[in-house]
Amino acid sequence: MKQYSIAIKPFGVHAVLIEWPDRVEEDILDDILTFSSYLKEECLINETFELVPAYNSLTVILRNTTIDFISFKNQLLNWYITKSDIKKEQKYLWRLPVCYDENFSLDLFEVAEKLKKTPEEIITMHTANVYTVYGIGFLPGFMYLGGLPKELEIPRRDSPRKKVIKGAVGLAGKQTGIYPQESPGGWNIIGNCNVPIFNTKNEEPCLVKVGDKIQFYKVSKATYELHKIEVEVGIYKPEKSKIDA
Repeated sequence: MKQYSIAIKPFGVHAVLIEWPDRVEEDILDDILTFSSYLKEECLINETFELVPAYNSLTVILRNTTIDFISFKNQLLNWYITKSDIKKEQKYLWRLPVCYDENFSLDLFEVAEKLKKTPEEIITMHTANVYTVYGIGFLPGFMYLGGLPKELEIPRRDSPRKKVIKGAVGLAGKQTGIYPQESPGGWNIIGNCNVPIFNTKNEEPCLVKVGDKIQFYKVSKATYELHKIEVEVGIYKPEKSKIDA
C-alpha cells in the first residue's frame, strides 16, 4: 500500500492536523480517505472523534476532552504505518443541473472575454468535465471542486460582492463550486444550481462527501424553475451513481 511522508501538528487542545505532501492529487486524497476510514473503523472506536478530510490534510477532533498530543501523535504515526486496506466509504458521481441564463451568469461574458472564448465555449467546457470534491468548507456545504480545465482557470474578482445568491456557480483559480447559501463572495459567477447541497433537516446535512465526483449539465430557465418547485415540495432527487463500487 502506498504511503506518504506525513506531518502531525497540534491544532488547539482538542484536535490534531495530519498533513500530506502539499500537492492536489487524487492519489493523496484517496490515501487520506483510506486512513480516515481505517481510523474510524479500527482505531478510534471508543471516543467521539470527528474527522475532517480536505485536499492534503486530515483534521482529527475530540471535542469532549483535551488530547495528549505527544502520545496521540505517536499512535497516529504507528496507525498510519500499519494501516490495513479497509473498505472505504462509497463514493458517488453527482450530476447537477446548472442554468447559465443571463439572469444568473453575472460574470460569464466577462470571463469569456478574459479567457478569449465565447460564453457558449465556457459553458461547454464547464459541463464536459468531471470534478473531484477535495474539500467542504467556508460555508456549510461549500464544495471545493478540483479538476477545472486549465482553459477555465481565472483569478477571483478584484472586488468581492457583498451578496452572492444561494446556488450561484462560480470559478476561482483552479476551482469551481456552488454557494450553498447566500453570502459575500469573490468568485466569478457563471450560473446557478438550485439543488440543495446543505440542509440541516436531513440526517446527513451535506448532500456530498469529500472524494465524491461532480458533473454539471446545462438546463433551460424553464427547467430550472421546474426543479425549483420540485425542491420546494421535496420531490426533487438529484442524479447520482456509484463509483469505485
